[in-house]
Order: sequence, then structure tokens, then C-alpha cells
Amino acid sequence: MEPESLTDLFWAVARRMRHRSKTVLEPWNISPSQWRALASLHRHGELRLSALAEHLRIAPRSATEVVDDLEARELVTRLPDPTDRRAILVTLTEAGTALASAVQKAQQAEGERQFSELSPTDRADLARVLRKLQD
Repeated sequence: MEPESLTDLFWAVARRMRHRSKTVLEPWNISPSQWRALASLHRHGELRLSALAEHLRIAPRSATEVVDDLEARELVTRLPDPTDRRAILVTLTEAGTALASAVQKAQQAEGERQFSELSPTDRADLARVLRKLQD
């Protein structure tokens, strides 16, 4: 039997984390793409739709669909951009802010649970390696 490569191990952990993340989102009935949009808006404040698409690394049309879904749930609202009448700003509603805060807390708790198996030294080493790979 061939030993697992680093790539195989990395993707196995990534799949496990994605699955756990989806499980965390279930009580709020939001998809991972909706969560990513909410989290971006929560982190950055109101954004132009085009900037949100860039943050999410998706096509503007896909960002429009995500925002449509979130707007239908009254979690975000669209506003005219006061500096460019052709542009639209997307901002969290009060309900969107509350949901983003709650999900963020749940995601952080799940992350802590996932990484609690590691010693403080292993956690620091993992963070260092991931930062290096991220660059």
C-alpha cells in the first residue's frame, strides 16, 4: 500500500473541515456560499457587489444570485452607491449582523474543537506552515 502524500492528507483534512462547517451552518439553513458572503460583509462592512464578488472569488453574476437569496431572507439589503450611481452597495441588515455573529461564534467553537487534539506547539507549527503555504 502506497503511503499517503501530503496533498492527500491536506485534502482529506480540508474535506473533513468543509463537512463540519456545513454541519455548523445547518441550524441557520444557510449554504456555505451564503455564509461566505455574510462573513465578508460582517468583516468588511458594506461593499459594492463587484467587490463582494472579488472577495468571494466568484463571478459577479454568482455574487448577484447569492445576494438575491440573502436579500429574500432579509439578511442583506442593496443600496445605491452615493459615489457612483451605476454601482450598488450590499450591506447587512440587523438580522444579517445577528446571524453572522452567531454563526461566527459557532464556527470558532467548532474550530477550537477540531484543533483541540493538537498540543499548543503543534497548533503553532501548523499555523506557521499554513501561513507559509498561503503566501
